[in-house]
Amino acid sequence: MIFHGRTISKGKATGEALVGTDAISFLGGVDPKTGVVIDKANPLFGKSVAGKVLVIPRGKGSTVGTYVIYQLKKNGVAPAAIINLESEIIVAVGAIISEIPMVDRLDKNPVESIKTGMKVKVDADKGTVEVA
Repeated sequence: MIFHGRTISKGKATGEALVGTDAISFLGGVDPKTGVVIDKANPLFGKSVAGKVLVIPRGKGSTVGTYVIYQLKKNGVAPAAIINLESEIIVAVGAIISEIPMVDRLDKNPVESIKTGMKVKVDADKGTVEVA
C-alpha cells in the first residue's frame, strides 16, 4: 500500500508503526528521557515512541510540547517519523526543528489503514507512505 499526503517536515525514515487512536500531548504525555507514553488516559500508555513511525490523529496541548519533541530527539528516543490525520502547529514545529520526517492528510485514513507492528517507509520529501 502506498499513501500520498502533505509534507510537514522533510526527510525519510523506515520503522515499525505505533498507531494510536487518540491525540497525544507531548508535554506530560510522553517522557522526554525515555520516549515512553506516560499519559494513563492514552491507549498508548506504557509504549515507547522511540524509533517508531508514530501514527496518531494529531497532537494536543501546550506549546511546550514542541520542546518535548526536540528533547526526545536530543535524547535519542524520538519517533523515526510522524504521520497525522491533520497536523497541528505544536507537533509540526517539533518535527521540523527536530528533523523528524512528518506527513499528514493522507489519501486514506492512516489510523484505520496502518496497524501497530507494520513496517512503514515514510518519504516526506515526496509526501508518500509505504506500508509493507
